[in-house]
Amino acid sequence: MSATPGHEPSLPGPAGDAAAAALVTAMESAPAAIYCFSVAAEPVWANARARALGTNRGEFPLVDGRSVADLVDDVLRTGRPETLSGPLGDHGTSATVVVRPMRVAGGPGVLLVFEPDAGATDTSAWPRPPVDLMEQVQLSLLPPSLPMLPDLRLSGSYHRASSARAAGGDWYDAVPLGAGRVALVVGDAVGHGVPAASAMSRLRGAMRSTALRDPSPRVVLAALDDFAAQMDDVEGASVFYGVLDAGTGVLTYGAAGHPPPLVVQADGRTSFLPGTPRPPLGSLPDVKTEISEHVLEQGATLVLFSNGAIAGSAPEPGEALRRLADVSRSVLQAPGALAADAAAGLASAVAEGVRRPQGWPDDVAVLVAHRRETALEPLQLHLIAVPAALPGVRRRLGSWLTGLGMGEQDRVGVMVAVGEACANAAEHAYQGTEAGPMTVRAHVDVDGVLTVTVRDEGTWRPPDRDPGDRGRGLLIMRQLVDTVMFEEQEQGTMVTLSVRLRRTPDVDPDHPMTTAGASVSVDRDGPRPVVSVAGAVDEISAEQLRIRLLEASHGGTGRVELDLGGATLFSSAAVRVVLAIARIGRDEGWRLVVHAPEGGVTRHILQISGLGGLVELR
Repeated sequence: MSATPGHEPSLPGPAGDAAAAALVTAMESAPAAIYCFSVAAEPVWANARARALGTNRGEFPLVDGRSVADLVDDVLRTGRPETLSGPLGDHGTSATVVVRPMRVAGGPGVLLVFEPDAGATDTSAWPRPPVDLMEQVQLSLLPPSLPMLPDLRLSGSYHRASSARAAGGDWYDAVPLGAGRVALVVGDAVGHGVPAASAMSRLRGAMRSTALRDPSPRVVLAALDDFAAQMDDVEGASVFYGVLDAGTGVLTYGAAGHPPPLVVQADGRTSFLPGTPRPPLGSLPDVKTEISEHVLEQGATLVLFSNGAIAGSAPEPGEALRRLADVSRSVLQAPGALAADAAAGLASAVAEGVRRPQGWPDDVAVLVAHRRETALEPLQLHLIAVPAALPGVRRRLGSWLTGLGMGEQDRVGVMVAVGEACANAAEHAYQGTEAGPMTVRAHVDVDGVLTVTVRDEGTWRPPDRDPGDRGRGLLIMRQLVDTVMFEEQEQGTMVTLSVRLRRTPDVDPDHPMTTAGASVSVDRDGPRPVVSVAGAVDEISAEQLRIRLLEASHGGTGRVELDLGGATLFSSAAVRVVLAIARIGRDEGWRLVVHAPEGGVTRHILQISGLGGLVELR
């Protein structure tokens, strides 16, 4: 990470790295003062709060009578982390300074965080502890969605430790591999705070990169061993990695320094997967990893968990595991727990169940995989292609999509796209003749791709696109689903819409990623609509932003401007939205105008994400 003090930072890693962008955004808007120092002991980057306090080392206050600048020098010299607590200068309050070694601008450096101690009587002169920062960093680096497969219900949840100093490093992931297979992973990086979150992010990236080339547990764990051996902050991390065939239930798995997952049978019986213990990643050269196999029966559930789920919950490890098993059984056997609209909360419920009265002593990451006993039958509707049939299509399709477990916004998007296809058939297929048949079919393949076909037996052609009202339905369809295909058949036309199903993972409701999502408004008084954002654009408000931009541009047929002057956090999900709308504008012959302040992090993220050439930045 590098920058001139008071200027926008350049991100580590390749330009456009969404995880790095999210990390820098979270650090920039944090209420704590955060500095990065190079080996020259100069601040090469400072967040907004730190810049407000000042970047001149000579002006740093004393903590417990000791110079913070001297503390930075000591850590640069020794490479050992230091923590200093005590009275803060003459402010009448106490504070803690945390200084940890890290790579800065390609060389040795340190991360410095100022925070007041809990219970300080006067904190007005100093920022709050970076609890919200750690929450934002950790959640932004976890998977933004989980795949939805017809034979499997997945649920993931991360809960930070109740103590800010214990937070960071636990993670989970679920990677679709094709042919109904999915990689299930949970792990724990060494340490806490921003360094642990950074190590977790790189470990997860190495896992995904390897798994997409060769997902076998032996290959992936060997690659992670090699990776950890080369990275000091990743060495010693623990991980469980398994590949589950959702159709057959065959699970092939291995682990490094990590407890085995729990299996809860349909009748409530519980057991932990067998396995041969081995040291954590990178800690012992040429260690052998034993690969095991288990068949997850239909109706059974696999509960993967990080060490935090059993940390501090009982004096004996066996008792802690029994408690986890009891909690998981109780959660899974609760009435309606496995229903499609409730299954997304399974992982969060397990994590809440193992919470102690004083909170979580360590981070808790939980990933739940339930193998369904029965698959959802495909939907098939036979109708007459008239406008009066459309409400019935919406009702039947909406109920069927709910049975899949789709979230409301995704479900509405599919329903609108299918409704447009049906409306086109009702309007054009039988022009000048008596209305004829229309068939709507929907099914999900083994990899979680939803396909809906709308077929008629008429002679209509898709209307030509023009800047007026006609043709907007086709554009809107293309923006709401992944692909839209038109096929002129011997008798009639078939429209095929496809979308890959995903589920947004749970966020701890007591500690959300942001205190409030962004508000998105549309001003239509000017020559063209202006969509304005105020607040933190997280995963949820990014979807709201996408919908508003599509509405304001009439599905991409008209020009629109985006004002990001009020954005306090701009997530990778928001970057994807801007990219998608910019591409639509390019294809339609117009250029998206984005207002983002010079020198701000939002503008910097857009530039390093490669959007400078696609949008007009003002």
